[in-house]
Amino acid sequence: MKQDTHPKYYPECKVFHNGELVMTVGATVPEMHVEVWSGSHPFFTGKQAFVDAAGRVEKFQRKFGGDYFKGKKKKKKKA
Repeated sequence: MKQDTHPKYYPECKVFHNGELVMTVGATVPEMHVEVWSGSHPFFTGKQAFVDAAGRVEKFQRKFGGDYFKGKKKKKKKA
């Protein structure tokens, strides 16, 4: 194996989520700061967290006035 071709391996890499140490893994960096991990993701926790960072819900309600779907009528199929 050639020397100096592989990155340094840190067997005790610390993983932080929101400033809190959540786990220790092996990696090529001494510490990682992550936004999502299995302890905070809705798929694993079963909790749904709605994030509306850009105000999309309010923008939709202003644009359509909340009555957008009231005017829609379903078409009946002929037999």
